[in-house]
Amino acid sequence: MTSAKLPKRRISGVLLLDKPKGKSSNIALQISKRLFQAEKGGHTGILDPLATGLLPVCFGEATKYAQYLLDSDKAYIADLQLGVETTTGDVEGEESSRTDARINAAQFQAACVAFTRTYEQMPPMFSALKHNGKALYEYARQGINIERKRRTITIFSIAVLAFDEAAQTAQIAVSCSKGTYIRTLAEDIAREAGTLAHLTDLRRTATAGFSIAHSHTIEALEALELDGRDGLLLPCEALVAHLPAITLADAEIVRLRYGQQVQTSVNYGIMAALRVYDVQQTFIGLVEALPEQRLKALRLMSTN
Repeated sequence: MTSAKLPKRRISGVLLLDKPKGKSSNIALQISKRLFQAEKGGHTGILDPLATGLLPVCFGEATKYAQYLLDSDKAYIADLQLGVETTTGDVEGEESSRTDARINAAQFQAACVAFTRTYEQMPPMFSALKHNGKALYEYARQGINIERKRRTITIFSIAVLAFDEAAQTAQIAVSCSKGTYIRTLAEDIAREAGTLAHLTDLRRTATAGFSIAHSHTIEALEALELDGRDGLLLPCEALVAHLPAITLADAEIVRLRYGQQVQTSVNYGIMAALRVYDVQQTFIGLVEALPEQRLKALRLMSTN
């Protein structure tokens, strides 16, 4: 006998999930939706199945603001095995190159310093980037190499947490801009130091001001009742807390909801997005500041 499906709920909020190793971001999302009985959900950027760590999951109205996390800076802790490159850049791939060259901690540190900058990084073939509607990793699995364009990324900091000269392993903490591939960064650092490398472990520790310290594992969520899980959700505006906030009168908010522009007495300049609250400080959504002190709606919370 199969159990009846639980009813879906129109719930909104943000879950800071600690994604487990071995599960894709989409599988982690589906598990989260089931645990919260959420009608609608989405995640805010893909973590490789190998990787663990911070994966903000959006439910309901929060999905409207997920893009603002996709564009945010990230932080990771990565474990590297030196001397060997793989087809995927991590332990899940086959060995593709090996070297007998050995480096010391000073050489590795110098290479990390050399890549603490803005540079043009080549996306790996084993990635979710699309070519003609298909992910690059699908071509890679067929042995097809697709020409890629380098992308400008910034490495804000690299801290060497550990280096074992005998085992030729290292652990680094990386703070970087969106679009950075840590697998590729590991390979680049190793080559700069005169060796090769692949990742043996990867953990995302921060994104958009959120920290892994405030995340929740699937096991911890499963141990709670539904109302306990609900109590862990952050409000939708947590995704855009970095944007400037303004308060508008009810009449102005009504005009925005009808697709009309609002004339204000305050000059906000020209800004991509502002958070809007009503006089009761209820989050209304995002607006764009236009010339001549006008505002227009970008993404507003539903009133249904």
